[in-house]
Amino acid sequence: MHPDPRSYDHPSVWRGPDMSRRDDWIVRLDEDDVREVEGALARVKARGMGVPRVTKEDFDIPRVARKLDGVREALENGRGFALVRGLPGQRYAKADAALIYWGIGAQLGPGFAQNAQGDMLGHVRDVGANWKTDMRARGYQTRFHLPFHNDSTDVVALLCLHQAKTGGASRIVSSSALHNEFVVRRPDLWQAMCEPFCVDRRGEESVGQKPWYVTPCFTHFEGRLFVRYNRTFIESAQRFPEVPRLTPLQIEALDLMDALCNDPAFYLDMQFEPGDMQFLCNYTVLHSRGEYEDWPEPERKRHLLRLWLRTPGFARLPPAFADRNEDMIAWQSTPREPVFDLSEIAAELAH
Repeated sequence: MHPDPRSYDHPSVWRGPDMSRRDDWIVRLDEDDVREVEGALARVKARGMGVPRVTKEDFDIPRVARKLDGVREALENGRGFALVRGLPGQRYAKADAALIYWGIGAQLGPGFAQNAQGDMLGHVRDVGANWKTDMRARGYQTRFHLPFHNDSTDVVALLCLHQAKTGGASRIVSSSALHNEFVVRRPDLWQAMCEPFCVDRRGEESVGQKPWYVTPCFTHFEGRLFVRYNRTFIESAQRFPEVPRLTPLQIEALDLMDALCNDPAFYLDMQFEPGDMQFLCNYTVLHSRGEYEDWPEPERKRHLLRLWLRTPGFARLPPAFADRNEDMIAWQSTPREPVFDLSEIAAELAH
């Protein structure tokens, strides 16, 4: 029996229980690696350089870069994720940890703005936002459960500065594997996922843009599969009267996607330690996060930093992504340095 030609035969097709029995997706930094990173940190600080000015060439870490070459290969052509462990995160002030993180990320590709404000390094921290009722808020600004989704650039990365008191585990799933499950179970719903969906821009549209963009969830381009999925924003786009109503078939397809994402046969849980850096390919991996209880002391609260990266292996993207990519290009025109004072972050959210 021949496999369905619509199936995606690729290393990014994996199941969580299989990955949980392996650790080859963990890249470990040793003491020599850490010394090299700290030397690069000292050099860029001596030159008065910070985020987002520091480039790959500025942050010269040839030993670590060789390990990161394997990370890039895994992201672009392999399983689609990696965890880099061994950085003694609690050793550094937050600004230094951010600069190290930026310099490591630069080895994979240039950083990209993550929102209309031009933030190049995002804070993942509860600032009391409610993304369900405030169209400007984002899930990473809350302590609540985040449904499975992916972000809009090639790679999303997280650096753990502080863990929550309890909960908040990262959960990932192979969207390539979910795609193939659609092919096997419901080819009609697979076809629905290949058709365009309207997705809410959540108030971040530029002048002249519609408040939503259009993209399919499953896209095949030049032999590659690209998956984009954010049901929350698909459904919130329904608030606009000009957006076509979701059809029963589309709703059934979204229901199947959610069911597969949350099936223990597919997902992988990952607990972060301070200093851990997680890298995910947004086109082959979806991510989620559990609700968490935070520490009462402000200095102990759960805090992660986020990067969006472009990598050279994704120089060509599907034409269907052009609508959303307009946002990325517009945001990139006003890059902003990171802020580390929580009161300033909350003040920005209030405005």
